[in-house]
Amino acid sequence: MDSHSLQEFIDDHQIDAQIIPLGKHTLTVGDAAKALSVSPDQIIKSLVFHIHNEPILVINNGLARVDRKRLAAYLGVGRKKVKFASPDTAFALTGYVVGSMPPFGHKQTLRTLVDNAIMALDVIYGGGGEIDAMMRLTPQTLLVVTQAERVNISE
Repeated sequence: MDSHSLQEFIDDHQIDAQIIPLGKHTLTVGDAAKALSVSPDQIIKSLVFHIHNEPILVINNGLARVDRKRLAAYLGVGRKKVKFASPDTAFALTGYVVGSMPPFGHKQTLRTLVDNAIMALDVIYGGGGEIDAMMRLTPQTLLVVTQAERVNISE
């Protein structure tokens, strides 16, 4: 999948979000923030975890790390049960490569958890479907589209 597929999803579901082509690959949160002239906190990342073989999408601020202990506690499992999905598995589930993954518009709908810190922001930027694109949206739009659970899972 790519930014065209993501744009079709946005259009089909009448989502208030814009894909922003950057013209270059941004390897880090800092690079993306600089290219967009925004705070690094406004960059979100979409991470796929496996918990008891169930895929779960976790969305948090780009500079924050997911606290696996908190995530495990929220999900009612031991910390060792919380594992990152491999890049190949994440691609198979979402249709997007790691580094370009949007928070929605995936091959299959994933249970989604959003860190509460994101909700304090006016505008956020997530993966735009390709390594040289980002998507602009609001945290409220993110919640509505993903039907996400709000949690405190950042370190």
